[in-house]
Amino acid sequence: MSEKNIIASDAPQPPDAAAEELLDREVNLAETEAEALPAEDLVEEVEPRRFFILHAASEAQPFIKTGGLADVLASLPKEQAAQGNRVAVILPKYKDIPHHFVEKMEYLTNFTVQLGWRTQYCGVFRLEYDGVMYYFVDNEFYFGFSGVYTDGGPFEAERYSFFCRAVLEVIGHLNLYPDVLHCHDWQSGMIPFLLRTQYSFNPAYARIRCAYTIHNLKFQGRFSWPLVEGMLFVDYRYNNPEALEFNGDISFMKGGIVFSDVVTTVSPTYAREIQTEFFGEHLDGLLRSRAGKLHGVVNGLDMNEYNPQIDGLIPAHFSPDDLSGKAECKRALQHEMWLSERDDVPLIGMVSRLTSQKGLDLVRCVLTALMDHNDVQFAVLGTGDRAYEDFFRWASSAYPGRIAAHIELNHALSHRIYAGCDFFLMPSLFEPCGLSQMMSMRYGTLPIVRKTGGLADTVDPYNEYTGTGDGFAFDNYNAHEMMHCIEYALHVFHERPEHLAALRHNAMMRDFSWRASAKR
Repeated sequence: MSEKNIIASDAPQPPDAAAEELLDREVNLAETEAEALPAEDLVEEVEPRRFFILHAASEAQPFIKTGGLADVLASLPKEQAAQGNRVAVILPKYKDIPHHFVEKMEYLTNFTVQLGWRTQYCGVFRLEYDGVMYYFVDNEFYFGFSGVYTDGGPFEAERYSFFCRAVLEVIGHLNLYPDVLHCHDWQSGMIPFLLRTQYSFNPAYARIRCAYTIHNLKFQGRFSWPLVEGMLFVDYRYNNPEALEFNGDISFMKGGIVFSDVVTTVSPTYAREIQTEFFGEHLDGLLRSRAGKLHGVVNGLDMNEYNPQIDGLIPAHFSPDDLSGKAECKRALQHEMWLSERDDVPLIGMVSRLTSQKGLDLVRCVLTALMDHNDVQFAVLGTGDRAYEDFFRWASSAYPGRIAAHIELNHALSHRIYAGCDFFLMPSLFEPCGLSQMMSMRYGTLPIVRKTGGLADTVDPYNEYTGTGDGFAFDNYNAHEMMHCIEYALHVFHERPEHLAALRHNAMMRDFSWRASAKR
């Protein structure tokens, strides 16, 4: 890398008007503030302008997935493309990308990327999928092993430093300059910083506007200052609290927040929560100071993938007006997971990363009491911390035929759990958006959630006096409050079947698409 690439102007050129317009449109995807005007009053009467949007992220369905980020990078770009925009996504070329995708990739070029003292190979491949062009950054040293993420040590810092630099180099080598470069989570957090400080001498880079989305503030990409400084040629003047410095280290996520033109997160409630000390992960002060450019945008779903009328992964199809197939899905799920095959017992599903964030300490606290005093079944799917994996293994052996736990990642089984269960439990300590509760609702499986983040924004709690709502919710992070909420849902299942049917219909009629969000 030449000296001019390393030492460049901090200030980008004045924003391009069209790109600024697009940023406004992206921010308004799913704005759901209570005071907002009705959607019909906000629809533009003229044909919207079309833009080139480039997303940079560490995972995307169907190529590689560990969590909800991959689902967003599958559904959002596709909807933006359907609206007439040119849309592309750039990802690492991981070893675990299925072979049938790899063999269809087109090799484009290769070049070297300077990463500290290393001069590293960077190959570029592309593949069009669902109307979106995907670009893949190839380097066997960084991405040529099984798994997606490592233990978060120095090698993880090096891998994603390489990725951040490579994204900007790919843009130049392929003449791929977007109107908006949309970066996601900490793995791409240094891209806005590098763009504004080391690439803005080039007018083609300077006109790019940057959007940055916080999918989960807890994971920030925090590494030692000397390590990242050397790899990315970071000028020492950015070693201060107003730039990259974070308690003596460098925070990739802080780089994304500070140096982007607009910052979004994945629900309006979470956008407010992360400005408080409890949820702010020591970045609450920074986020409060930038509240004017921080927006909460509820994630959308691919409504075709999660559609019980056409889903090829479930044993029977059904609709809001004909739920007979759901009963068949329940019996099939009970059979598959070795649960007692009974129609009259409520079946609660959980599809989750098995971590403390997901409220599993609450489940551990009261599961025995819940099972001993109620006729109920659980179907659990997920992987995570060893302590929670072992707990659910114990529970399935302690309550055979009543609790089944599959400690694995299984996309097809997750669909069958969404379709076959009566309720879906998400008692999260915090939940930026959450997609599973929306997925379950698409199948008439009623969520039982704690009112936090996106769970508060997407679930309308049941009102026993009016029979309205589409799920159940409790307020405080308290095990017995959660158990009371679960038992209340079980009561409705047994004693108020007409209300249960109405709740299922309401849940299935919710529109969680990106298209609906865009109207708001």
